[in-house]
Amino acid sequence: MTTETKISRQTLIVLLAMLVGLAVTACNTVEGAGKDIESVGEEIQD
Repeated sequence: MTTETKISRQTLIVLLAMLVGLAVTACNTVEGAGKDIESVGEEIQD
């Protein structure tokens, strides 16, 4: 493996790790927003 290939591979791994972290965070945020909206809807119905 050349140094250039090794750097490119490491960069790809780091970017993929960041993307996975962002996706997990986004899912948690959307889930939390859904729960908030649901609780507001239930309060309005009561």
